[in-house]
Amino acid sequence: MNILKATKRTSVSTGQVNKLRSSGFIPAILYGGKKSNLKISLKKLHLQNLINTETFMSKVFDLDIDGNSEKALPRDISYDPVSDEPIHIDFMRITEGSKIILEIPVKFINSEKSPGLKKGGVLNIVRRKVELKCPAENIPNEIIVDLDNTEINSSLKISSVKLPENVLPTITDRDFVIATVVAPTILVEPEKTEEAVAEGEVPAEGAAEGAAEGDVETEDGKDKAAKPGDDKGKAASGDKGKPAKGSEDKAKASPGDKGKPAGKETKKK
Repeated sequence: MNILKATKRTSVSTGQVNKLRSSGFIPAILYGGKKSNLKISLKKLHLQNLINTETFMSKVFDLDIDGNSEKALPRDISYDPVSDEPIHIDFMRITEGSKIILEIPVKFINSEKSPGLKKGGVLNIVRRKVELKCPAENIPNEIIVDLDNTEINSSLKISSVKLPENVLPTITDRDFVIATVVAPTILVEPEKTEEAVAEGEVPAEGAAEGAAEGDVETEDGKDKAAKPGDDKGKAASGDKGKPAKGSEDKAKASPGDKGKPAGKETKKK
């Protein structure tokens, strides 16, 4: 049995409660049974690790309140919305002969002895907690599910679990499933065949070749179109630089004729 030390508190106002929290204590209340409600406080350091466990809400604690022992069960925890730290706890008194409905966590053992898991099967957990009706003096901390000799496609039901005496599930109309061992699901990506790869590559190569040929033809067409213009330009420049032969002969003949007198005609006279 777990023992928690607690002290009575008289703080009522919000300011007093906040001061208590800043001092490293968590305010709490103890209720239930034939006794009146009792305001208590517990050291945060003693509770911090316990609160984070799965079995904290299903464990019966012995509260040592200023020397007096009270059996109690945690029923609710309030958390700060910003820091997510526990700021208040409700404890319920446990009286003999009473029965309590609790959600008990499930624990799986002997996974290494399961042939189904050894073959690559997967444990599919359907219920991580099971709601049970328990006597106050016989509350289990956890439900043990044995995976020994479980094969693929086998189901683990509540009837296969050994529960403590007088502990019963709240669901009584069916034998519900807690977990199953299923075959692994493998997604295989289809591989591309050589034909599909070849067919996908041919159009790309043909398009590249066609584009290259088009570029070559365009360049050839530009060259051909440029050559006639070049010939005409060369001819025009050559003709401009050379004078016509007829004009040259006329130019040579005209100076000689002007300088020579008509001698033959004079002698005859």
